[in-house]
Amino acid sequence: MANFKTHITTSTLLGVGYAGLGAYRGLPFESALIAGGMCGVGGMLPDIDSDTGVPLRETMGFFAAVAPMFLVERFAQLGFNCEQLVLAGGAMYLFVRFGLSRLLARYTVHRGMFHSIPALMTFTGLAFLLAGPPDNLQLRYFKAGGVFLGVLSHLVLDEIYAVEWTHGRWRFKKSFGTALKLWGPSASGNLSVYAKLGLVVLLILGEPAIMDRYGQLAPVVLDNQGIRDRLRADLALDPNDPQFAPHAPQFAGNGGVPPAIRRDGLDVAPVTGPDQPPVVDQPPQRDRTIYDTARRIWHRLQE
Repeated sequence: MANFKTHITTSTLLGVGYAGLGAYRGLPFESALIAGGMCGVGGMLPDIDSDTGVPLRETMGFFAAVAPMFLVERFAQLGFNCEQLVLAGGAMYLFVRFGLSRLLARYTVHRGMFHSIPALMTFTGLAFLLAGPPDNLQLRYFKAGGVFLGVLSHLVLDEIYAVEWTHGRWRFKKSFGTALKLWGPSASGNLSVYAKLGLVVLLILGEPAIMDRYGQLAPVVLDNQGIRDRLRADLALDPNDPQFAPHAPQFAGNGGVPPAIRRDGLDVAPVTGPDQPPVVDQPPQRDRTIYDTARRIWHRLQE
């Protein structure tokens, strides 16, 4: 397998290129640098199961120092004052530097499930949760992508170094296939890594920015006519269309589009004819829990 120097050199070079790509694409320079640094550190992450040595010590030291800074905005949203922010940051540092590192040293096995595809996705998800600002999804995606690229480089290098040329032919070492894997020989290890991945996915789905971006509830439509009205508006059909004619005179001042389905960011009850009572605007409904998201998906599948 590749040694620590090879891993960190490769991920650092990738991080430099990744930061340059971000700056070229118009991201803030400091955000691009952070994403590149996260890529460089990502090259060490799979080896935090090595119990002792440089990877565990350096990775935990770096994460203990950086994690509190990533969480400052979240702490501020909770209403923490300056002193509370300092205490929360110090507590986070102590937990990661001494608590988490000892847990990893005690309960992990080198070349176990930290070298796997689900661990790669877990590291990427954690980077998304920690990266800020909380309401800027594009920056969070880019920073999480840096960790993905760094961890992936580590796994790919381990697989490459598991193939060697000896005695005039290529030979696969015993370690071949132990990095880019979906599961390992230990049932408890498999259960643990997939449980962590599931927890991270649930936390991501519960992010306010994710719910606001992807989780808006569809307006309640009670009849087929309301469905047709909304589809006509979405497709921008001609108001003079004979099928659309019943609404055209009544809503001529609104471009022929019923106010119930106009695109002004408000969700209102559908209008099915000129004899219906006046429409009252209502604020949009948005998902606030994972249950709301699941319910919305279920309703859409039934439509």
